[in-house]
Amino acid sequence: MNLNQLAIFHAVAKSGNLTRAAEVLCISQPAVSKQLRALEKSLGTALFHRLSKGVQLTEAGLLLRKYSTRIFALEIEAEQALAELRELQRGRLIIGASTTIGIYLLPEVLGAFQELHPRIELQLEIANTEKIQQELLANKIDLALTEGILEGQEWQADVFARDEIIIVVAKEHTLSKRKNLAIKQIQSERILLREAGSGTRDVVESAFEEKRIPLESAMSLGNTEAIKRAVMGGMGIAFLSRRAVENELRSGELIELRLEDWKIERSFYRLRMKGNYESRAAREFMRLLKQSCSKP
Repeated sequence: MNLNQLAIFHAVAKSGNLTRAAEVLCISQPAVSKQLRALEKSLGTALFHRLSKGVQLTEAGLLLRKYSTRIFALEIEAEQALAELRELQRGRLIIGASTTIGIYLLPEVLGAFQELHPRIELQLEIANTEKIQQELLANKIDLALTEGILEGQEWQADVFARDEIIIVVAKEHTLSKRKNLAIKQIQSERILLREAGSGTRDVVESAFEEKRIPLESAMSLGNTEAIKRAVMGGMGIAFLSRRAVENELRSGELIELRLEDWKIERSFYRLRMKGNYESRAAREFMRLLKQSCSKP
């Protein structure tokens, strides 16, 4: 069925007059008549009784009017829904974030976004960098925020914030009072790291490789909070994001070790599949996130 012809039928059925329908549609009356005849021919039945004072729907016309009314009501509803989506009045945003970002950067931004746009449903998935990139490739998330990048031609990576990886120890640790340590002075310590696939671990391993220094992990843990607790419990030292230990550094529960000629910095990335559409909700969320990350 030709939808353009159905729209003309619908206009005539509503007005009961070809001339009025033609005026509404901004086309000529002969064009309306021609399209109606073409529609009746394609359906194999008459839709109107042609009367001297206008037209009247046949039984088939009455039946088709019920369907055309529903179809064009759905068209109006679809236009309204899309307008609401554009204006952030409805919709859903699924965010995938690697651990440091998801736990330590996003809560404040999620709250700000929800306050501004309460009708947008937010969903946050937290996993390591490798898992988030897999979710993006599988189209399971709308926004991917990671601490590292795996090789691939499928996406583009944009930096939205900077971070520093620091070494932390418990306040009772023998090294906690030492200043300007050399890297060799921590090599004999039990080093606690995130699991393989973590962006934090990848950055630390790359830094050691660049210095051509062997790195041996005494323990791998899949949770930053677990590593912090282990360090505070005297189980070893750890390389963690400064953003992840800000509270513990302020309270004195953890102490930062400073090494001579040693600084590990990294970027936080927003990943996008090349060619994918970016929703207004995603753009608005990124605006708030960058604003939050730029605060001193």
